[in-house]
Amino acid sequence: MSARIKVIGGGLAGPEAALQAARLGCDVDLYEMRPQRSTEAHQTSDFAELVCSNSLKSESLNTAPWLLKQEMRRAGSLLLQAADASAVPAGHALAVDRVVFSRLVAEMIEKEPRITVHREEVTQLDESGDDITILASGPLTSSPLAAEIQRLTGAEHLAFYDSISPIVETGSINMDRVYYAARWDKGTADYINCPFTREEYDTFLDALIAAEHVEEKEWEKLKYFEGCLPIEETARRGRDTLRFGPMKPVGLRDPRTGHTPYAVVQLRCENLRADSYNLVGFQNHLKFGEQARVLRLIPGLENAVFLRYGQIHRNTYINAPTLLTETLQLKAHPRILVAGQLSGVEGYTESIASGLLAGRYAAALAHGQVPQPAPRECALGSLTRYITNAEAKSFQPANMTFDLLPAMDVETRKVTRDKKERHRIQCERALAAFDAWLGATPA
Repeated sequence: MSARIKVIGGGLAGPEAALQAARLGCDVDLYEMRPQRSTEAHQTSDFAELVCSNSLKSESLNTAPWLLKQEMRRAGSLLLQAADASAVPAGHALAVDRVVFSRLVAEMIEKEPRITVHREEVTQLDESGDDITILASGPLTSSPLAAEIQRLTGAEHLAFYDSISPIVETGSINMDRVYYAARWDKGTADYINCPFTREEYDTFLDALIAAEHVEEKEWEKLKYFEGCLPIEETARRGRDTLRFGPMKPVGLRDPRTGHTPYAVVQLRCENLRADSYNLVGFQNHLKFGEQARVLRLIPGLENAVFLRYGQIHRNTYINAPTLLTETLQLKAHPRILVAGQLSGVEGYTESIASGLLAGRYAAALAHGQVPQPAPRECALGSLTRYITNAEAKSFQPANMTFDLLPAMDVETRKVTRDKKERHRIQCERALAAFDAWLGATPA
């Protein structure tokens, strides 16, 4: 008989891992502590709840996010199927209706007879048993479980602070002051753009910098992840940092005037009804009353009704280079695997991807096989190789980028000087390597 697989965590990586393992003939126990115990960021007890944005990044051909998703589709990612089925208009990005997405994932789990769901908190790990465990408890791992992981690994956890962007009611947007457009006209014009003059930008910036932020608690040590800084922190780094960051106007020409605004805030659709939009990249650590005052200085949002304000929440992840193998197994306890943001990947798609791999690796172990890591040449393999081989002292979570893929040889770079063509070649090679690995991996 195959060993049972215990998956801890009902976010993104956990359900993907559970579904993958079940499809590969394994019996799975899926544990989720909500609703018995919630977190400071979750609002529901649903599987695969998206607590930050609703975007799974670009679908533009031959980009790094596209490549990662293409590999996942070829490997039969169930959560990506749910994302495709719940997609909302978002230009060249894959964005989803949060509620529909979670419902589809729940239906997949419910229909899978090999998965048994347990709505209870896990606080102890059995490193000496015959069964296999996938830790996918996420960046908001409960304190008792975090202490247990620390006991098991003997390593200190790292922590950074991640963020949630505000959401505004569509009917409260002043449509006379905004326009629809996608950057550089890529994809369909699904984003609402709030254009600033220089004077409006200066007024907004001054109010943002002066706004009162949430008081830091005594136990907190704010260590923001550079890829997800709160807007007020970005603003303090210089008066133009927002204009070169989340308020970058480049490629967003206003069709009404023919000109590019001085700065822009983009709003992305939240659901299929299009009755709410989130402020892209506008995570912050301000008090709710201050958010309402400052964000209503954005052109078009003068009378905005906010369905959710921005927040900062604590994210925890292990030091993967020290603790994990390239098959996501703990070096000291190989029958325990770690997936999702807890493993050190950053982003929705990356979390699902690591869950996909963990589910396949765990299934191999359960069937008495030796799991074979995804090849270095592909996106899944490169991402995993990074988190397990990075410099341990300065390790930070990573998104999938072309920098993680193997460098092209010198001769190819000399012949192929066009960046887009180089990326096309890299994607072609990655997909070929991934297909070969997939074909050689027992399914």
